[in-house]
Amino acid sequence: MSDATTTDLYEVTMALSYLREGLTRPATFSLFVRDVPADRGFLVAAGLEPVLDYLSRFRVDAGDVEVVADALDRPPEDAEPLLDLAFTGDVRAVPEGRVVLAREPLLEVTAPLPQAQLVESYVLNQVNHQTTVASKCARCVLAAAGHAVVDFSLRRTHGTEAAHQAARLGAMVGFAGTSNVAAAHAEGLPVVGTMAHSYIEAFGTEEAAFRAFARAHPGPVTFLVDTYDTERGVVTAARVMKDLGLEPGCAIRLDSGDLGALAVSSRRILDAAGLHEVRIVASGGLDEFAVDRLVRSGAPIDTYAVGTKVGVSADAPYLDSAYKLVEYDGRPVMKLSSAKVTAPGRKQVFRLPGYADIIGLIDEAPPPDGEPLLETVMRHGRRTRPGSRRSRLDDARDRFAEDLAALPADARRITSPVAPEAVLSQPLAELAARVRHRIETEVLAAGTR
Repeated sequence: MSDATTTDLYEVTMALSYLREGLTRPATFSLFVRDVPADRGFLVAAGLEPVLDYLSRFRVDAGDVEVVADALDRPPEDAEPLLDLAFTGDVRAVPEGRVVLAREPLLEVTAPLPQAQLVESYVLNQVNHQTTVASKCARCVLAAAGHAVVDFSLRRTHGTEAAHQAARLGAMVGFAGTSNVAAAHAEGLPVVGTMAHSYIEAFGTEEAAFRAFARAHPGPVTFLVDTYDTERGVVTAARVMKDLGLEPGCAIRLDSGDLGALAVSSRRILDAAGLHEVRIVASGGLDEFAVDRLVRSGAPIDTYAVGTKVGVSADAPYLDSAYKLVEYDGRPVMKLSSAKVTAPGRKQVFRLPGYADIIGLIDEAPPPDGEPLLETVMRHGRRTRPGSRRSRLDDARDRFAEDLAALPADARRITSPVAPEAVLSQPLAELAARVRHRIETEVLAAGTR
C-alpha cells in the first residue's frame, strides 16, 4: 500500500465516478487561504516541497485498490479503475518562503480530473499546516528584533513529523537552531540544547550537576539555573564557569518565573563575576507575544527558545484554506455559496511595491512594476527544477528575508497588525461576472424548470 490512500473517502468516491463517466479531461484546482487569522499581518508560503515529493511518487497500487474496496465495502474489482493511476499533471505555485496574502493562490494543480481530485486532502494538509507554523515562526523572528530564536517544540507538537516540519520551517524564516537531532541532521541545521531539571535533581547539588555536565561536554555549555532558586543557581553557575575556565560560548538558561526580572538580576550576577560574554537563554511557554514584551522591556536576553505555543501555532492552529475547482476542460467554473464564493479560471498573482497585490488571470500581462508570484514547479508529474533538499531550504530562506524586508510596517506588528489585501484584476473580475451570469441564467434556471 502506498500513501495514495492518505485521502478522504469522498475523494475516492468522486474519482471512481469521474472514471466511470469519462470525466478525465484537464482540471485546475486552486489552493488559497480565505482569510488571514486574527493577529496575523501576513502568511509565509510553506509545504510545497513535501507536496511535490508526494505528487512525484503518487501511484495507486494493488494494495491501495484493496484498501479502497474495503473502505467502500465492495469487491476489489469495483475499485480496479483506480489501479496504476499516477499523477501526470502540472503544478504552478508560490515558492516556499514567500510572503503571501489572503485569497492569493498558493498553488494551482492542473491534471486529469480524477488525479487532481484524489490528491486534494494530502496537498491541503501539508500546505495548511506548514504555512500556519511558518507564519507563526516568522512572527517570533520579528518579535525577537535581531536576537536569536531557536526551536524547542519537539515534545509537544502534534506528532514527530509535525515537529520535524516545525524545525525546518523555523530555519526557513530565520531560527538559529533546533533541539530536534533528527531534523537538524536531515535539514543541515545547527542543533542546540541544554539540560533538564531532572538532570540537576539527580545530583546532590546544582554545583555537582554543573561540574559533571562540564566534564561530559568540554565545549561551551549552557547551565539550567532555575531548578531551586534562580539567583543562587546563577551564582553557582558563574563559580563553576570561572573555576573551569568555561566562559567562551557558555550560557545560562532561565525557564520559569518572571523572565524579564530574572534576566536583569542574572546579568548583574554574571557581570559582577566578570562573565560579560556568558549569554542568557530564555524558555518556558514563549511565543511572539511574550518575546515581544520581553524585548520591549529591555530584558538582557540573548536567545529565545520557543516550543509548544509555536510548534502548534496555539493562538491560530489552522488556516481557513480551500482547494477549489476553477476550470474543467477549458471551462472556467466557480462556487457561489454564501461567504465562500470562489474566483474562476487559472490565475497569477502580481506583487507590486508595498504589497499592493493583484490577483489576475494566468494569461494577463504583468502590470508595471508587477512581479508574478506563481511559478511552474512541476510539469507532467516531474519537478521542473533540480536541487538538493538543503539548497531548496537555503533558497527559501533568501526569499523570506527579501519579502519580509519589503513588508509594510503595519503588517509586521506583533499586536494589532494590519494585513495588506489583494484585489482582483479587471479581467478576472469580468470573467467572474460572466461565469456568475451563466450559472444564474443557465444552471440555476434549469433547476427550476
